[in-house]
Amino acid sequence: MLVKGSEEQKRTYLPNMVAGSWTGTMNLTEPHCGTDLGLLKTRAEPQANGSYRITGTKIFISSGEHDLAENIIHLVLAKIAGAPDNVKGISLFIVPKFMVNEDGSVGTRNSLSCGSIEHKMGIHGNSTCVMNYDGATGYLVGEPEKGLAAMFIMMNAARLGVGLQGLAQGEVAYQNAVSYAKDRRQGRALKPELRDPDAPADTLFVHPDVRRMLLEAKAFNEAARALVLWGSLQVDLSRKAETEEERQQAEDIIGLLTPVIKGYLTDKGFEAAVNAQQVYGGHGYVREWGMEQFVRDARIAQIYEGTNGVQAMDLVGRKLAQNGGRAVRTFFEVVARDIADARAAGDPAGVAAPLERALGDLQAATMWLAQHGMADPNNAGAGAYAYMELMGVVALGWMWLKMAGTSSRLLEEAGEDRAFHEAKIATARFYAARELGKTGALRNEVEAGAETVMALPAEAF
Repeated sequence: MLVKGSEEQKRTYLPNMVAGSWTGTMNLTEPHCGTDLGLLKTRAEPQANGSYRITGTKIFISSGEHDLAENIIHLVLAKIAGAPDNVKGISLFIVPKFMVNEDGSVGTRNSLSCGSIEHKMGIHGNSTCVMNYDGATGYLVGEPEKGLAAMFIMMNAARLGVGLQGLAQGEVAYQNAVSYAKDRRQGRALKPELRDPDAPADTLFVHPDVRRMLLEAKAFNEAARALVLWGSLQVDLSRKAETEEERQQAEDIIGLLTPVIKGYLTDKGFEAAVNAQQVYGGHGYVREWGMEQFVRDARIAQIYEGTNGVQAMDLVGRKLAQNGGRAVRTFFEVVARDIADARAAGDPAGVAAPLERALGDLQAATMWLAQHGMADPNNAGAGAYAYMELMGVVALGWMWLKMAGTSSRLLEEAGEDRAFHEAKIATARFYAARELGKTGALRNEVEAGAETVMALPAEAF
C-alpha cells in the first residue's frame, strides 16, 4: 500500500495499521488454485463511484477473521470484468472488513465473512480462514491488471520473514534440546575417562550422535541468523545506499538469495526442530515437553508464501538468468573475494579452502543448468531443488567464513568474550568439515538431469 496505494488510501488505512489497531491480510489462494494464480475466479465489478464489487472465495487466509483489532484490511487479488483470464489480468484491491467513514472512524460491516477456520497441523494461534466476498466493496490499488506485481512487493518481504520463521523454530527447539541434554543422564560415555565416577549414567552430551544433532542445529542457526541479518542490510542498502551502483548490487544479491533464505532456511529449520525433538527420545513425542509443537509449527514455513519447490524454480527459472545473470555473477565475485581475503589472513578457522571447493561446485552446477536447462526445461526443473540447497550450503559457509574471521581477529583481546569467540571458531570448523563437503553430491544431483526423474509414466507410481 505504501508503494502502490493512492495518497487517499495511505491516509485512510496506514496510520491505524502501523499503530496496530487495524490489521491486514493477503488474499491470493482459492480452492482450485494456489501456485497457479492465473486460474483465480474472484471477480471485481466496477461501480459508478469508482469502487468495485468483489465476489469470490479465498482460502488459507492467515488472521482472516478475529476480534483482536478494530478493523481488518484485506488485500485481495481479483480480475476485473473483461481482463485477460490469466496472470496478466489480475488486479489488487483493498477490501476492509468494516467500511471507513470520512472522519476515519469504523463504519458499517462490509459484505464479506469468514466461512470457516481451518483445522491445521500447527500454528494453532493463527486463525487460518476461508473468506467469502459477496459483492464486498473494494478499492483498486495501483493500476488495473498490475495486481500480481504489486502483491509481490509484499510477498518478497514476507518470504524473507518466513525464512526467519524457519530459523526461529530451529533455534527455540535447539535451546530446549541443549537444556535437556545437559540434565538428562542415559548410558555411559564411549571413552572411560569421560565417564562421571559419581553417577550411574552420564549426560547426553557425552554421546557423539547427540552432539552431532545439536552441532548441526547450532551451526545452522548461527549462520542462518547472520544470513538473515545480512539480507536485511541488503534491503536497506537497496533503498538507501549512496550510489546507484551500490543500490543495484544490493537489490540484485538479495533478489537472488530471497528464495534461498525462504526455502533453504525453512527446510533446515524444520530439520533442526526434528533433531531437537529426537534428542528427547520418547519424551519429545509427547506434548508435556513441548517439542512436538515446535515440529508442527515449523512445518508450515516450508509450504506457505510459495512452497519450497516453487522457491527453487524461482531461483533457477527466473533469478539466475535475470539481467543476463548479473546477480549470480556478483554473488560469485563477492564470495570469492572474501575467500581470498581469508586466505591472506591465514584462515585460522580453516573455512576458506572447503568453501572455495563448494563455491566451485556451485559455479559448475550453474554452468550446467545454463547449458542444459535451455535445451530441456525439465533439466532445470529436476535439478532446481538440489541447486537451491547447494546455494544454501555455500551461503551459510560464506557467513561462517565472515564470522570465523572476525572471531579470530578479536580472540586475543576478547577478555570475557573469549569463550564466545572460541565457540564461533570451533563451530565454523565443524561446518567446514561436516557440511561444506555435501556440495559435491548436490552438484551431482543437479547434473543428473531429468531423464530418470521423468522416465516413469504416471500409471507406474
